[in-house]
Amino acid sequence: MKANVIAIIPARSGSKSIKNKNIVKLKNKPLLAWSIETCLKSNLINKVFVSTDSKKYASIAKKYGVDQVIMRPRKISSDNASDYSMINHAIQNIGINYNIIVHIRPTTPLRNVNNINQAIKKFSNSTFSSLRSVHEMSETSYKSFEVYKKKFLKPLKNIKLNFNQLNLARQKFPKTYIANGVIDIYRKEYILKNKCLHGKKVMAFITQPTKEIDTKEDLDYVRFLVKKNEKKNN
Repeated sequence: MKANVIAIIPARSGSKSIKNKNIVKLKNKPLLAWSIETCLKSNLINKVFVSTDSKKYASIAKKYGVDQVIMRPRKISSDNASDYSMINHAIQNIGINYNIIVHIRPTTPLRNVNNINQAIKKFSNSTFSSLRSVHEMSETSYKSFEVYKKKFLKPLKNIKLNFNQLNLARQKFPKTYIANGVIDIYRKEYILKNKCLHGKKVMAFITQPTKEIDTKEDLDYVRFLVKKNEKKNN
């Protein structure tokens, strides 16, 4: 039996790094379609929604089988619009009963349905306020720096170590992780009550390293990975 779970896929049209990034072609299919199709394969998701400010994007979403398109106003579709404003707007425009929201970003297309199902199962049986997917960083963030006044290296403010300590081998430091956009999961009632998405008790969902598409170079690399995987399977 399905849980009361919906997926929301945000797809605004105003990307500056890559024009129309959310519908750029990857293996002859719009980027947005990859996320829609993966969500539709999950037997744990009741309905799939796309939130967009573009009629063109809405048409593409419908073509690939999304259950409903939510037209988002321009004021919450800019570069500076928050995930909270988008999710909250969607909540106000969804008329079915549900309690769990799966947030799927089109710019991480190489997830699979097992990622989604595993995350939903783990989160549904927990008391966490939210879930965020991460993968281990290739270099610990303890060895990261800020550049002060465009001249001086400074360890990050929350890392109380000097340069000699930071020169130790990476194995001497704790592992650190970075959010990767594979999946976020929220509780509807928590959002409505607290006016935020994640809260203080966030479940870590650790995945294999994956690539988010933010730049043309990222897109080229993901296209390379898709072709490499095709050759491997042939």
